[in-house]
Amino acid sequence: MKTDLLIKNANVLTLDSQNSRAGSIAVTNGKISGIWLEADPPKHKINTTANTEVVDLNKYTIIPGFIETHNHILMYSQLRTHVDCSTPPNESISDIVKAIGNKAMEVEPGEWIEGFGYDDTLLYEKRHPTRYDLDKVSPNNPVIIKHISWHFAVANSIALQMAGLNDKMSDPKGGHLGRDEKGRLNGVLFELSAINLVTEHIPKKTIKDLVKSLGKASNDYVAQGITTNTDAGIGFNGGIEEYQIHIEAAEKRLNPMRSQLMIMHHFLREGEVFGNYTAKQLDDEIKQRTNGLAKLDSAKFFQDGSIQGLTGALRKPYYKFPNVIGELIHKQIPFTEEIVDLHKRGFRIATHGNGDRAIESILDAYKEALEKYPRTNHRHRIEHVQTATFNDLINMRTLGVAGSFFVNHVYYWGDRHENVFLGPERARRISPLADAIKNHLLFTLHSDCPVTPISPLFSVWAAVNRITREGKVLGADQRINVETALKAMTINGATLNFDENRSGSIELGKNADFAILEVDPTTIDPIEIKDIKVVATFIGGRTVYGGEKLKTY
Repeated sequence: MKTDLLIKNANVLTLDSQNSRAGSIAVTNGKISGIWLEADPPKHKINTTANTEVVDLNKYTIIPGFIETHNHILMYSQLRTHVDCSTPPNESISDIVKAIGNKAMEVEPGEWIEGFGYDDTLLYEKRHPTRYDLDKVSPNNPVIIKHISWHFAVANSIALQMAGLNDKMSDPKGGHLGRDEKGRLNGVLFELSAINLVTEHIPKKTIKDLVKSLGKASNDYVAQGITTNTDAGIGFNGGIEEYQIHIEAAEKRLNPMRSQLMIMHHFLREGEVFGNYTAKQLDDEIKQRTNGLAKLDSAKFFQDGSIQGLTGALRKPYYKFPNVIGELIHKQIPFTEEIVDLHKRGFRIATHGNGDRAIESILDAYKEALEKYPRTNHRHRIEHVQTATFNDLINMRTLGVAGSFFVNHVYYWGDRHENVFLGPERARRISPLADAIKNHLLFTLHSDCPVTPISPLFSVWAAVNRITREGKVLGADQRINVETALKAMTINGATLNFDENRSGSIELGKNADFAILEVDPTTIDPIEIKDIKVVATFIGGRTVYGGEKLKTY
């Protein structure tokens, strides 16, 4: 075969089953057509022409493109223009209020102001902002700011009024409205059902604008070496239009990544837009409309909230909150019935489960579905898997359930899990990756962006080092080695995506999806992994990021 692309003088980490290394790679029609130990393959073993592009990597490291199995890129694309309410830079509620006030001076009266990223557990006051805080600087604009976990938000008085919310309102199913000591709404919104009461009144951007925003966001992703990406909740924030946005971005190649789409479960119910679809029918439709660039991943559920928000459903009470055990979002019987129906229709199920009680509930539902309609190689998933016990992991393996671990939690919230939410014993076992290996569990790592910044190398760093913000090692016995962590972001992701024969490692016949790294993560001090620079990214043998930095001829 004629070679379209020759990459030579490289340090190739194939991440195949033998962790083989190589020195050069050939690509034909977007697929890997040759791999050689030599830095410059013997001329008689390669068919180059005047049109062959030759890239000299000058000993840069090349690995399979990163596969990010759980994040919210569409959400991230919209948050790029919101007021930054995160810590740092905001150390207190007054800092957030000042940032909102500055934005209010820039916009027209009546225009919505949206913020994102505040974390009550990091703020000086150790509480959520309230409507009363926001009202001070926004008398003429509706305001809503969302929590870093996405499970909470705060709205000012104008926003509550526009949403028709008042002190006599009952709590929505699956969430509740915050109140002050006199029973009046204080503007804090708990869980999506409450948040959506306000956000549904925000004027919607056009699909055309949102498609463009998604395209811009994808540039940030490929700059991190990501070649395949899963949006973990289509319809989660903006309704079924989110499906159309992803389809159009792929159709127009504004998003060059290979995409996996988790469709929110309620759109698959009888009478809804995909209510009469089987999984194959929906997957075929997505592939046809995007020329194979996007695929169906799963039907997506939430069964609890977040540990730091005290809404993760635990078997035992929270460490400093002995009367709180969190909440299951769905009652078990209807939850199980819906999962059984989707399983029967061929869907893979992906369910958000942070607390161990939620994980148990999810596994109970999966078990019933599998007993009623046995199916091998289903690869049902649990998302985040924060507090899974060793027995939970055994049950996952027994049922063939995979885990996508939100390992970045160790750094961002580990200290507070140990001191406030879970206590030392449970906190040291969050994201129990070493135990997952002991149980031969298929697992991946993820960022949950925009909850944490998009960076596969940071997730690898977190899994290998398990260092918290305060610089402590949290759960040293749950650390994993660098090669295993890299595989969790590459070949394991491909396997989770039912795509292990086409991607995830550098092997003959697989997609030519690569990340080019400045240094080899397996040869440096593991503490430096998160600081490795991504030099370039290839998808299907074409550069989608950093091509100008490569030596080509």
